[in-house]
Amino acid sequence: MRHYTSDSTQAMARVVSLALLADGGLDNSEIQALQKHSILDNLNIDPETFDQVMHEFCNDILQSARAPNVGQIEIDREVIDHLLGDIRSPELQKEALRAMLDIVNADWSLSGGEAVLVSQAMSLWGLELHHRTPAGGRTDLRQSLHIERQERPPVEGSESALHIERLTLLLNSSVSDAHPAPGSFQ
Repeated sequence: MRHYTSDSTQAMARVVSLALLADGGLDNSEIQALQKHSILDNLNIDPETFDQVMHEFCNDILQSARAPNVGQIEIDREVIDHLLGDIRSPELQKEALRAMLDIVNADWSLSGGEAVLVSQAMSLWGLELHHRTPAGGRTDLRQSLHIERQERPPVEGSESALHIERLTLLLNSSVSDAHPAPGSFQ
């Protein structure tokens, strides 16, 4: 994998690219989520930089990732941790997690690779998701999910299963309870 400066636009663009490919392939609904939620604009990533980083990332993973099924890739947890480690600013970490959630939720189907990515990001960055329903009303999931710092530092690998279970429960409850628009998180 090539090196980018920590917290740089390129490092953030690579994390977005990682989220787009976390389920093993690039889906049209995920590309639409980039536009619908203005993810690149919100992260201050210009389209040319994103295209370049996405191309470089694809080249890098094709050389190093496993391909258990034709047309799909699988990225090792160590590589994911390395890429996520390039985002060090707590504020950028929250923004990156919001972007990841919007992307992985674009098709309302959370794959194993997507769950692992979000869980690893939450653990590595010490973040938690909280579901809050405003008084007196239904709201879409994007408005009701909040990302906060954990009160205690994460222990490496200890909370991955809990994060995956919690994320899955939040996604499933939001679909059955409120029927929000596809691909909506905050």
